Amino acid sequence: MSRKIVEIEGRRLFLANLEKDLYPAYGFTKAQILDYYRRMARFILPHLQDRALTFKRYPEGVDQDFFFEKRCPSHRPAWVQTAEVREDDGEQRTVCLVNDLATLMWVQNLASLELHVPLARAGSPETPDALVFDLDPGKPAGILDCTRVALILRDLLLPLQLASYVKTSGQKGLHVYIPLNRSDTTFGQTKKFAKAVAAIMGKNYPDLITAKMAKESRPGRVFINWEQNDPKKTMICVYSLRAREKPLVSCPLAWEELEHFVLQPDPAKLQFLSDEAIRRAEQQGDLFQEVLVKQQKLPHL
Repeated sequence: MSRKIVEIEGRRLFLANLEKDLYPAYGFTKAQILDYYRRMARFILPHLQDRALTFKRYPEGVDQDFFFEKRCPSHRPAWVQTAEVREDDGEQRTVCLVNDLATLMWVQNLASLELHVPLARAGSPETPDALVFDLDPGKPAGILDCTRVALILRDLLLPLQLASYVKTSGQKGLHVYIPLNRSDTTFGQTKKFAKAVAAIMGKNYPDLITAKMAKESRPGRVFINWEQNDPKKTMICVYSLRAREKPLVSCPLAWEELEHFVLQPDPAKLQFLSDEAIRRAEQQGDLFQEVLVKQQKLPHL
């Protein structure tokens, strides 16, 4: 069992089980996972900044049992930043904030392969920074259908003066974000807007799209999950690994890539392994950077 003490930005961190293969069907060790997040840190940390992290931990690998952890573990190092968030019953919950490289490495040392965060920051939990449309295909629909829906959605939003940005889910769907970054935005507004848009799209493209949660409505269609716009919900963070057979990444895309994909569909082109995600980020920069800073106001529907 490999163990190592490292110093990261002045913080001492004890790393263990570095040789453990957490993606056994592919061959991707804990050491490689740590290296991925280290190399991707400058891109992912701004998207984790001040957000209550939900750990999704796979201590024995992606083919074994996992568990979610919303509370910041009591055995955390003293230097890990935390925040208090209020539960529905009024109780306070201590959450982890991943605001620096040392904390990101500590999180990965716990085999928290997937990083899930809310749409609001911990200091303003009722104020979403963005609105999201979670595009989830129901078999036999697939990523090509999600791409068509994403492009329709983009074109629907443009006349409303709303720019949107898209990323892969790292699984089978796509996520379309509308940055807002306004202190007067509420989840009530974002959920109402997302639901209305999803319903309009479902009405106009009934063979392609559904806005209904019911399972019987989803086969062969893309479900637009508007309910993710809720203070209690989380989304997979951009650049996070996913716990699949291979170390795939939730990766941002340029709209031109989707336009090209529709003309020449190849599902493999919208699946990005860790090395490819790093290469894209280093060459293209953060294609999701505008989601953090662009200010937009939702129109009244």
